[in-house]
Amino acid sequence: MDSAWLESATAWIAANPTAAGAVIFLIAFCDALIILGIVVPALPLLFAVGALVGLGHISGPYALACAALGAFVGDGLSYWVGYRWGPQLRQRWPFSRYPQWLDRGEQLFRRHGSKSIVIARFVGAVRPFVPAIAGMLHMPARRYALPSLFACIAWAAAFLAPGWVLGASYDAVAAVADRLALVLGGLLVAIALVWACVLYTWRWFAAHANNLLARALRWTHRHPHLGRYAEALIDPNRPESASLAILAVCLLGISWAWFTLLATLLASGGPLALDHSIHELMWSLRNPLADRLMAALASLGDAAVLAPAALVALGYLLWRRRWLAAAHWVAAIVFGLALTSLLEAAIDMPRPPTAPAGFGFPSVAVTMTTIVFGFFAVLIARELPGRQRVWPYLLAGVVTTLVGFARLYLGAHWPSDLVGGTLFGIVWLLVLGIAYRRHVARSFWMRPLAWLFYGTFAAAALWHAPRAADALLAKFAAAAPTRVLSADDWWRRDWAVLPEHRNERDLRRRWPLNLQVAGPLQPLRDTLLAQGWRVQPQADWLATIALLNDDATPLEQAVLPATLDAQAESLLLLRPSTRPDEQYALRLWRAPAKLDDGTPLWLGTSQVLRLTKPLDAAALWLPTSDDVRAHATVRAALAGFGGIEATGLHGTPVLRLRTTPMGEPSPDEERKR
Repeated sequence: MDSAWLESATAWIAANPTAAGAVIFLIAFCDALIILGIVVPALPLLFAVGALVGLGHISGPYALACAALGAFVGDGLSYWVGYRWGPQLRQRWPFSRYPQWLDRGEQLFRRHGSKSIVIARFVGAVRPFVPAIAGMLHMPARRYALPSLFACIAWAAAFLAPGWVLGASYDAVAAVADRLALVLGGLLVAIALVWACVLYTWRWFAAHANNLLARALRWTHRHPHLGRYAEALIDPNRPESASLAILAVCLLGISWAWFTLLATLLASGGPLALDHSIHELMWSLRNPLADRLMAALASLGDAAVLAPAALVALGYLLWRRRWLAAAHWVAAIVFGLALTSLLEAAIDMPRPPTAPAGFGFPSVAVTMTTIVFGFFAVLIARELPGRQRVWPYLLAGVVTTLVGFARLYLGAHWPSDLVGGTLFGIVWLLVLGIAYRRHVARSFWMRPLAWLFYGTFAAAALWHAPRAADALLAKFAAAAPTRVLSADDWWRRDWAVLPEHRNERDLRRRWPLNLQVAGPLQPLRDTLLAQGWRVQPQADWLATIALLNDDATPLEQAVLPATLDAQAESLLLLRPSTRPDEQYALRLWRAPAKLDDGTPLWLGTSQVLRLTKPLDAAALWLPTSDDVRAHATVRAALAGFGGIEATGLHGTPVLRLRTTPMGEPSPDEERKR
């Protein structure tokens, strides 16, 4: 949210508030204009405007008025174009080439009349054309203007509201859960992209299946020697010919993509630069709440989840005596697993530094998830009516995306491992799908099979994921620090080379690391507990959901965890303040270095937390701006350890102490320091 472009934009808007309104007007105007409205990305732009409103950079009523007015004027101009040209508009380019643009709007208008003006405002495909249709049909301007004005105001409010809400709550949420929000947002974006790719690819092929089949037939006539091998796939007398042609085209395209990726990886001798960049980005987003969720999602690709669903489906097919379907189902899974394992053993691809042995190219879990769900979609999709046939493929895409994204987040694979596994799985299921569709024409009642397969998968996932999460997280825990400092040198001077702030993108979350501790934390913990502090266990999802409980007292509301270099807090201590909505906090993490004598080293930050309720919803304990009270309170409470405070290289007062008795530095050593 606080990226460089946003900082520049907000600075420009603050200096040019009137011009900002003109930009908002122009966005809405272009989105409503006939033809131009197809290509203008109004939703993300107005979402960003709404976020700026929530952050306080733009007046909300002013932005709403500008957006509504721009949409109303754009609709009015589209209405005038339709009124001016009438039916002749269909003969003008580009409508002469793409008549469906106006056809969709006319169908909506004839079905709903003036209500279509309101409906079309929220349907991107027809939004720029319905006003023009109203003009073409010479709808009276008075009848047109009122619903158009109402629709534009409602549309502007609806499109600005999500960003407005996000902006209003951003500072509160980002202070404690920015990484979690980014991870969940990234997961939703990945699912949306895969959903859109599967849906629109399927729709395109469904709309062009007959044309593809006709082209394939013409090709066989021109190439009789090669064409005879394709006759079984494109026989127009077979009802399966269209779907077989689609599968064949997909097979050729995806095979080309997979071999291109493989050749690129082999030529480069290892992961691509993009692999490293995405891996580092995902590692920087690690946080405790997302860790457990991602570990649970990553376990969906385990054999303990996929195998029960596959066996139940196989049992049903055998019970119904669908021998050929059962044979293809077994071949898809067994040979798919064998080929994937063979490929992984044959291709020596360096693993990510965070991945233990057993994780390579391609990802076995992602490949097998693609094969199991993809081939099951091939089995049942043709038994569904019309457009419902895409649903099994959408479910396959979503589940594969969940497994792949989670394993990417944990650092188990490079992105190319996941893409390679997915493409290889699709290639194999397409090969089996073509073979199955060629030889099987009988239909069967797929509803019981679908309920059994998906239900067994869900039950196995609910049972296995919570049990596998901890073991999986242990495999991908942050590596122990490799930097070694002399214990004496750390005490004298090398404490200054350790970080003084968290490495965060947002300056407001670069909390000062104003405490360094050498030794076990138990003595420090006991000392603070004796002085009225309390230890809060790391908040989990149940504690996070409980933040919505209005009946809980402020001190009963959990403080959400924070990370340092992808590591969760090792210890979180809290102490009430004099105010009921305020408390002190001390967070401690393992330092990115260790001492040569084996003594553990810790970094900590002291904070004043204040209870905030963004949008009157969840209660969040947020750190206040730089406040010396917390550091002074911690320093006084730990005075018995004989710590020493000095100012770091960047001006941060750092208190360092030892929790085990050691020789104190001499006065000469202190003067040298």
